[in-house]
Amino acid sequence: MSFKRSEGPRGERNVPVTIHLEDPEGATGTEQKEWNLTGATGESLLELALDQHINIEHACGGVCACSTCHIYVEEGMDCLSESTEAEDDRVEEAPGIQRNSRLACQCEIKKAGRIVIRVPSWNRNAVKEVPH
Repeated sequence: MSFKRSEGPRGERNVPVTIHLEDPEGATGTEQKEWNLTGATGESLLELALDQHINIEHACGGVCACSTCHIYVEEGMDCLSESTEAEDDRVEEAPGIQRNSRLACQCEIKKAGRIVIRVPSWNRNAVKEVPH
């Protein structure tokens, strides 16, 4: 499945985003657990991660139709778009939900400020399409 990027305007790349990976090998093929990135307003956290070769699962292609990109926002929730009813419905399907659970495809950076997220180790898509 291809990934659907957000179509809105992008701001300046000046928002610090830290991504903590519980399974860095599975998400990046490296042992690096912490990634310090710089995002832009108008960009989703999933877009930012994928552009830096951090594979946060996204079985639906980033259109809020599954819960495979489930993350925990540990800091900076006020810098992100608010969750929608559709996102809340999908998050309820994810294992290990917490008060700070969100979908990376739906977390659009709205304003500058420090953002810290954690990608759980169990967040892997067990059924992947294999290229022919």
